[in-house]
Amino acid sequence: MRHWDEIVLSHLQMKELLAAQKRGETDATLSLDLNLSTVPVTLDAEGVQLQPAERLTWEDVAFINEDENSCFHLTPESINKIQAFSPETNRLYTLYPTASAPTMLISGIPMHRIKESDPHRDTLAKVQTLRPLTGQVLDTATGLGYTAIEAAKTAAHVVTLELDPAGLEVARRNPWSQALFGNPKIEQRIGDSGELICDFADSSFDAILHDPPMFGLAGHLYSADFYRELYRVLKPRGRLFHYIANPDSKQGATITRGVIQRLTAVGFTKVTRRPEAFGVVAAK
Repeated sequence: MRHWDEIVLSHLQMKELLAAQKRGETDATLSLDLNLSTVPVTLDAEGVQLQPAERLTWEDVAFINEDENSCFHLTPESINKIQAFSPETNRLYTLYPTASAPTMLISGIPMHRIKESDPHRDTLAKVQTLRPLTGQVLDTATGLGYTAIEAAKTAAHVVTLELDPAGLEVARRNPWSQALFGNPKIEQRIGDSGELICDFADSSFDAILHDPPMFGLAGHLYSADFYRELYRVLKPRGRLFHYIANPDSKQGATITRGVIQRLTAVGFTKVTRRPEAFGVVAAK
């Protein structure tokens, strides 16, 4: 059952249509919301009837199928690639399809694990490190909103921080991100997490999910000064999950060692590696 009226497609759905066409089928089942649900569609010589007012020609199918790195928003008038350029950060944000939930490319770099995992499982692995996740939760990097959405299923309130409005523009077109904009338990704030963290009172949060961009893009979010602020706003006995990188990679192992040292130096205890989630957990 579909819960969103917009149509978003990728090469993965087009390959299904082309395979059905090759088999000579006139009826098929297709997802119009990037794998959240499926609906029946009708194939004929000219194209595919998706729903009463929406249709794809076979030329449209070929056009979408040619681009394996993008998702497309379909309207009666046009087919639009879901991406946004940020003049503030000089970064291009693109919705990237997978067999599960899509991820977002930030100037070509995926913001979720897509090898040996997928964005949905990646999100669950991060959130599960802090189970049971209740009370007041801080998510330091909104992205597509998956972490905030998952946390809000059990937490009383989630505050999520996003540096770049261009990223949220992409999220608004993503079927998997809709609860980010419709769930009253989720509060969005725009700005640099390194600055916004100073706005919160001491001991504001029961848990913090810190999933920053890679070190090369946001080194200040890996600094002792920022960790000191995380410690300050965390309640006593509160817990932190810090996503880092693949601990088995040379760079990931090096960054992880530094993170553990700095977290410990500012007061965090029980700093423990969680390799299944590519990060560490710590307590106050």
